[in-house]
Amino acid sequence: MRIPVIDRIFGYFSHDVGIDLGTANTLVFVKGKGIVIREPSAVARNKKTKEILAIGSSAKKMLGRAPGTIEAIRPLKNGVIADFDATEAMLTHYIKKVHESGSSFPKIPKPRVVIGIPSGVTEVERRAVADAAVAAGAREVYLIEEPMAAAIGAGLPVESPEGIFIVDIGGGTTEVAVISMGGIVLGRSIRVAGDEMDEAIVNYMRLKYSLLMGLPTAEEVKISIASTSVGKEKFTVVRGRDLETGLPKSLKVSSEEIREALAPIIQEIISNISDTLEEIPPELLSDIMEKGIVLAGGGSLIPGIDKTISELTKMPVWIADDPITCVVRGCGKVLEDYSLLNKIRITKGLK
Repeated sequence: MRIPVIDRIFGYFSHDVGIDLGTANTLVFVKGKGIVIREPSAVARNKKTKEILAIGSSAKKMLGRAPGTIEAIRPLKNGVIADFDATEAMLTHYIKKVHESGSSFPKIPKPRVVIGIPSGVTEVERRAVADAAVAAGAREVYLIEEPMAAAIGAGLPVESPEGIFIVDIGGGTTEVAVISMGGIVLGRSIRVAGDEMDEAIVNYMRLKYSLLMGLPTAEEVKISIASTSVGKEKFTVVRGRDLETGLPKSLKVSSEEIREALAPIIQEIISNISDTLEEIPPELLSDIMEKGIVLAGGGSLIPGIDKTISELTKMPVWIADDPITCVVRGCGKVLEDYSLLNKIRITKGLK
């Protein structure tokens, strides 16, 4: 499909971008350059004036540490916008950042933008994402569903009539989808993912050891020692406040304990995968039994999760290459393929 003349003209002055607007992290793909931004989805601002003080990594460091005059927030929750102004500020910052150029041609931040969103969001939530991107300077906004973007980013043949089963375990949602002929045949978007794992660790430590710890600390513990299968035990030291004495307290915890804390969350994810498998038409099921289940998203990096899912579903399971970037790479790929973009997009917003 030919590139429209207006887009060819704008291409000289503006970068087209693909964005994975995630609950935990925001990734930005620039056409012709690849992934140029990987930052936490976090914003810090003055409570009274609403002036933006920090965005990304520097804002994340303020979570749970900021003084009373500053609020450090994550503007997305469960894959959807929880704070519109903060999301707009974050998108504006990143769009301007990718257009900073030392070339002789000044770049105008009026890009064509493709954004991956959870498959289970409402029309109002979709419109909020499109409006935030337009307010941030985009001239055109296309929304595509995250499982579709993840499958494209993983290099899977989404336009083939053969079935593809993909599970994208992100920060706010877990997307379970069966894809065939460029569309989602079956899909589930469950709001149980990385954030709920962090909360499960916090609750476990509070109930077992009367230790109050923050969510950022729980995330660090999850990344460092979490696993879903028995293997070589790992240990780490966690610090927090003793709820009985009110004094600081540190504990040495094992990967076995974290595995116990995460078990209900992992089980719920696997239960939804099993429920989806039961609904798949027989012809597509035979394709999936042959090719297996593909895992994407940060949650797929938990050691042993692929084996656990495989054992409980009796299906082969494999993890996509660089699973964290699958969605943004998929958004980037459809920027260069107009026919595929127009086939799979679910919403188009115009400036």
